Amino acid sequence: MKILVAGGAGFIGSVVVPKLADRGYEVDVIDWCWFGNHLPNNIKLIKKNIFDITEEELKVYDTVIFLGGVSNDPMAEFSPKDNFIYNSALPAYLCFMAKKANVKRFIYAGSCSVYGYTVDELYDEESPTVSAYPYGISKLQGELSVMQMKDENHSVICFRQGTVCGYSPRMRLDLVINTMFKNAISLGQITLNNPAIWRPIVSLHDLSDAYIRAVEASDEISGVFNISSANYTLGQLGDIVKERIEAQTGKAIKMQINHNKDFRNYKVSCDKAARVLGYVPKDDAGAIVDNLFANYEKFKDFENPEYYNIQIFKNIKDQMAV
Repeated sequence: MKILVAGGAGFIGSVVVPKLADRGYEVDVIDWCWFGNHLPNNIKLIKKNIFDITEEELKVYDTVIFLGGVSNDPMAEFSPKDNFIYNSALPAYLCFMAKKANVKRFIYAGSCSVYGYTVDELYDEESPTVSAYPYGISKLQGELSVMQMKDENHSVICFRQGTVCGYSPRMRLDLVINTMFKNAISLGQITLNNPAIWRPIVSLHDLSDAYIRAVEASDEISGVFNISSANYTLGQLGDIVKERIEAQTGKAIKMQINHNKDFRNYKVSCDKAARVLGYVPKDDAGAIVDNLFANYEKFKDFENPEYYNIQIFKNIKDQMAV
């Protein structure tokens, strides 16, 4: 099987792509490489705008995975225009071209951000999607546009991913557990802006398994699936990071507790992914922290702007404006 991963040189792709290749699949990546290229040398990289890919180029692939787009709320709010172009229009275009090229399956990396703000409810894929912010809106638009292209010859699988955390060769320190880890190590303190807020968390290892399950699912399967490792309050996450870092370093970590408002609060059920795809997460938040600590020497320069998507995005926009 031949797979194309669009946006595959990023935080998620740098872990998922090698795992697919190790499983025996022929995997190519198309990416503008805004955040560099940290893929193994044996992975073919097509360095260009995904909007420029043609039907003829896509005909050789059995599966296309979309990992591209604007990746978080700060980037979406900094440039709403780019957010809607790359999160709404781009996956729609790529799925449309893939279907024209007779690609059997399209897999879309969406987000649990589509759920917006909920109060003490466990949401499944049939629950309301009420996000009122650019990132969540655009991810839902991308999902809806690709789902309408599914038919008996073109499977479409959409993941509503929790907050992805853990170590990647294309590292990020702007994700909740990763940020707590960085602050615990560098400042000796973890700041919680609202300890009561719920988040579904997914480790990169579990997410990679989800993509493997989707690639290998029966051709007849299409649908939307929540993907997380587990649901936690921010307070729980802070406690777990604190305990793990203290155990590893022998140093006391302080907690700074605030009670700021947050426009994202949701926890999700992954029963459908387990039932239909056979997705069974293995990691908990403690395993994610241990994974970060085991790889700490590879990203200990916490001031490196490459670890913060909004900083790189702002620099790219400044360069494009010149």
